[in-house]
Amino acid sequence: MDWMLKDLATSVPETRHVVVLSSDGLCIARYGDDPDAADRLAAACAGLQSLSVAVASELPHGDGRMRLVVIEMDGGFFYLMAAGTGAYLAVLADAGVDAGLMGQRMRDLIARIGGHLTSPPRTTEPVT
Repeated sequence: MDWMLKDLATSVPETRHVVVLSSDGLCIARYGDDPDAADRLAAACAGLQSLSVAVASELPHGDGRMRLVVIEMDGGFFYLMAAGTGAYLAVLADAGVDAGLMGQRMRDLIARIGGHLTSPPRTTEPVT
């Protein structure tokens, strides 16, 4: 899957990191120079995803699920998009990124491979 993440990163200038993660913050796949940064982003995303669900529950009409979180900060943007049951796509990009193009490319990637990005819940039961 890493080559598909590379394709996203190289097709949108100013992209720093692309991470696919499970809802509990484990990095499933990544593209970027720093594997530790990918793990930190994945862990932080679990908190953002949880926070977005709590906020969404305040809306009277909706299912309470997070679809997209965008954070603009000094120096860049952060995107977190639902990618399948229990899986998310996260991107960290520099300030010069084309925000519309990034959103479009993220949606395109999820449409192509979203079914393969499902992360089933972990259980503590022994596997037989």
